[in-house]
Amino acid sequence: MHNMKKIVTEEGKTISIQMNRNLYGKNEELAKKNWATFNRHHIHAVDILGSIGSGKTSTIQQLVFNLKERYRIAAIAGDLTTTIDADRIREKGANVLQVNTDGGCHLDANIIQNTLKVLDLDSLDLVFIENVGNLICPASFPLGAHQRLVVVSVTEGPYMIVKHPHIFQGASVLAINKIDLAKAMDVDPEQLKADARRIQPNIHVVSTNARTGEGIPELIDALKLK
Repeated sequence: MHNMKKIVTEEGKTISIQMNRNLYGKNEELAKKNWATFNRHHIHAVDILGSIGSGKTSTIQQLVFNLKERYRIAAIAGDLTTTIDADRIREKGANVLQVNTDGGCHLDANIIQNTLKVLDLDSLDLVFIENVGNLICPASFPLGAHQRLVVVSVTEGPYMIVKHPHIFQGASVLAINKIDLAKAMDVDPEQLKADARRIQPNIHVVSTNARTGEGIPELIDALKLK
């Protein structure tokens, strides 16, 4: 199956290119299988996305720290080459699997399916999946998680949500992070919230400071992890 996609060059010329949708269709099929696997083992899975530096890893650290007494937690950390994020999450008490994509800009359902084969799923209640740091590639590749949490930072500027609408269309929760820097960055968190809700009216929005833990209880509520 194919569709046409238009791109505009720097010279202003519009070019139509043919996109093969089979890859996306296969990913969606595998994502449904992953979702079924999570359900079969009574695991709640959260796909966590955000740009590099938005605070994804710090947010996961806070979630693990606050939830480890109530849930048996594992994390899947996607990164290009390093284990830095996985090591940081592991310090807070989660079982962590590092997935190095070797240059790939996102995780996909096939990667998650194979990763789940390594985990002892019967010993888990909760899985956090930290996607590779960007807001473009992961948008089209659902992983089979129950929820998609997007972490944005006020340091990314006032327009980053309106510039990346696709990632928010499939999101259930938005964390506006580094809220303590909003005034210094001249960014209005309420405007970011309004921008997100214009794209996804049902999205739950929480303001956080993952460094101090501010807003983490509200984030836990939004993720239905009380």
